[in-house]
Amino acid sequence: MENAPQKRPTLKARFLNLWKSHSSPHEIALGMAIGVFIGITPFYGFHFITAIIMAFIMKRVNKLAIFLGINISLPPTIPFITWAGYRIGRQMLGRAYPPLGWDYFKDFSYGDISHFFYALMVGSLVLGAVLSVLIYFLTFWFVKSRRARVTFAKTGGL
Repeated sequence: MENAPQKRPTLKARFLNLWKSHSSPHEIALGMAIGVFIGITPFYGFHFITAIIMAFIMKRVNKLAIFLGINISLPPTIPFITWAGYRIGRQMLGRAYPPLGWDYFKDFSYGDISHFFYALMVGSLVLGAVLSVLIYFLTFWFVKSRRARVTFAKTGGL
């Protein structure tokens, strides 16, 4: 008798498993915040590796939440994240960095990469820090309120 191939869990199923886990709301929220911070950094292609390293380093954090958090940088969102990171970095570093546009990239050379990346990195770290704090509090509130509702329903409203 052949074994049927196992289906991969959907993203919705992963979120449901996360909420049902025995991790505290703090551990889940911290994992999501770390994942979002990693996902905002401009090291595209290395987010998963960085998440694995952080999952080993961080002991009291929900590992699944880290991997769900890095999904903030899916292909449809990468242009917006990159634009926002560069714009924030440009504002912080001064007007030596031109605004993004076709004119900027028309004459873009290999030497311009480090100039562009520096502003992008500075802005991405700031954006990542702000979004991580926001995601932490939103996730903490959501997990805590969801668990309270489930407990209320299980006890019959007592």
